[in-house]
Amino acid sequence: MFPQVKAKNCAVALLGSAILAFGLYNIHALSGVTEGGVLGMTLLLHHWFQISPAVSGLLMNTACYLLGWKLLGKAFIVYSFVAGAGFSLFYAIFEQFAPLWPQLAEMPLAAAVLGALFVGVGVGLSVQAGGAPGGDDALAMSIAHVTHWKIEWAYLISDLVVLGLSITYLPVDRLLCSLLTVMLSGQTIGMVQRIAVWLAAKREKRKWSDAKS
Repeated sequence: MFPQVKAKNCAVALLGSAILAFGLYNIHALSGVTEGGVLGMTLLLHHWFQISPAVSGLLMNTACYLLGWKLLGKAFIVYSFVAGAGFSLFYAIFEQFAPLWPQLAEMPLAAAVLGALFVGVGVGLSVQAGGAPGGDDALAMSIAHVTHWKIEWAYLISDLVVLGLSITYLPVDRLLCSLLTVMLSGQTIGMVQRIAVWLAAKREKRKWSDAKS
């Protein structure tokens, strides 16, 4: 049976993917700061085993999405498709323009902080809508669903595992910037979730008050 899909959730997922694409193109792509999760693992496998990220990334992302489908249902796949396709579309659009802040290439610490905010808000909106723009997000959503942890901790643990392995080939200063950005982005994602829950509770309380009056 085809899952019930809400237009509002699709719109929120698209907004999140646009913010994410903007931040990755204008900030992360210039900073040279690595990532945790699937992307970081593809870079690690390429460095040590010469496995193309095109191959490893496809396999790992597919596995993460299949896990999410199994645990989170069919609607998750629909919203993830919207978020993922939206990300690719928006990134392709942003690529038609020069980066807004090329000076960030020489400011990795500032790029780590600013990039984390864009990633956190963008991914947070997509996740709140029920979709995952990337395999990392599908994995974190699945971990949070099974363990009942807050989603920021699910992100942090998966990222720390990959960053810990990356010590074998990356300089310490870049790893520290990477650690900063994954910690900030994860906490921002969690904050977006809490704000959404608070707003939803406030709307329900208003409806209840209106109905009572």
